Amino acid sequence: MNHVSRLTFYTLSALLLIYILSSADAQKISVGSKRFTESYVLGEIAKKLLEDAGYHVEFKQGMGGTIIVWEALKNGDIALYPDYTGTIQETIVKSATPMTSEQMRSALAEYGIGMAGELGFNNTYALAMRRGDSDSRNIHKISDLRDHPNIKAGLTHEFLARRDGWEPLSRRYGLQIKPRGMEHALAYVALNTGEIDLMDAYSTDAKLAEYDLTVLEDDLHFFPKYNAVFLYRLDTDQAAIDAIRKLDGTIDEGLMTRLNAEAERTNNFTAATSLYFSEVENRAVEVVSQSFMSKLLRWTARHLMLVGISMVIAIVVSIPLGIRASRPGILSQIIIGIPGIMQTVPSLALLALLVPVPMLGISPTTAIVALFLYSLLPIVRNTATGLQNIPTPLRESAAALGLEPAAQLTKVYLPMASRTILAGIKTSVIINVGTATLAALIGAGGLGEPIISGLALDNTEVILQGAVPAALLAILVQVCFDGLERLIIPRGLRLAAASQ
Repeated sequence: MNHVSRLTFYTLSALLLIYILSSADAQKISVGSKRFTESYVLGEIAKKLLEDAGYHVEFKQGMGGTIIVWEALKNGDIALYPDYTGTIQETIVKSATPMTSEQMRSALAEYGIGMAGELGFNNTYALAMRRGDSDSRNIHKISDLRDHPNIKAGLTHEFLARRDGWEPLSRRYGLQIKPRGMEHALAYVALNTGEIDLMDAYSTDAKLAEYDLTVLEDDLHFFPKYNAVFLYRLDTDQAAIDAIRKLDGTIDEGLMTRLNAEAERTNNFTAATSLYFSEVENRAVEVVSQSFMSKLLRWTARHLMLVGISMVIAIVVSIPLGIRASRPGILSQIIIGIPGIMQTVPSLALLALLVPVPMLGISPTTAIVALFLYSLLPIVRNTATGLQNIPTPLRESAAALGLEPAAQLTKVYLPMASRTILAGIKTSVIINVGTATLAALIGAGGLGEPIISGLALDNTEVILQGAVPAALLAILVQVCFDGLERLIIPRGLRLAAASQ
């Protein structure tokens, strides 16, 4: 056990050192984005401007919805990100009345946040239908939907919950439609294939033209203006803020739509960055994009770091808890019950709950904590079960030999239960390899990055760039643990298990 303890300590120390070194960069400035094409594109343009100003930029792309990115900005996990005046008014400030830009700036300043100038386009919310359905059903305005209560609507989860989203919209227009929640990129696919008839969209989405969709007229003027802006922390370097302000008034609706289309046509957000500088500044800008292999190595290294650190900590914590839980009593039930409850919490919900916690925020640490919590149950339960299943005669023999309780545990009970304990560890690692892909939703990186980007681009090939390596990694874990079992499990226990 001493050898195992030292190995565990050295492994944990090495992983923590790698994490600290990879996170430490005094010259770094972090840019965030939400999980849709336009936000990715604007983030990439901001990244290029900041690099030109001499900064080393970390782009935390596809970080989820408004609340997650906003919390990241407030907590200092990112320095700036693109948003919209309508979202600021309705979701962030939660104003019941329309606000001027200066009123927004005053309200945001209370959080230590500033707002740059408007970029030049209004990307308002809209409801869209297939053009053929719109014409055949004579639905051209949102109010026309009153006569079609059975229409199939697929709306983004954020739109369903927003103050300027579906519920107040349906009340204003008197709609009786019962929508279902759906990822934005997937809703376009579902609309195109006829699985749904209506979706929420953004007025500068390139897919509106690509799929020949009709945008319904907001005849009661429900939606506020969604003028694009950048939000930034007031403690950000003035040179960085000045670099971002170069975007003010440079992008109209037509250009933004073309930038979105270029990103989706090439499956590359940096291609849209080159188009921006070509059209706005009339200069060729080569935005260097990493090769797939270098990106794969970066994604995999971060993925292994998240899984490795969380698993080492989980093993160190869970085995002692499992030893205590193997004994009868209410405390044992609590030890098993709490990790069991944690296992039932949806991954996305757990990440969202951890983000506001002090010292966590939007960072790899938050993902590690979440993965650690999900790792506890299989190891704790298997450790307790393995010890409880040791036959009574064997326990009596260990005591008869005069072994102290601690020696009985380390020399007899744990070796006897080692196969069951290792099975619990293997289960946790395999679960974590899959769950760690969600870390990309809070900018923690890993193999979830291409999956989230692929969803935004509606591109299966990009999704598979993360999904396939994650699946292969899980298979590799299975193979490695099978080999590890032959190394550390006593031969007699393996032969006994094989003969059962």
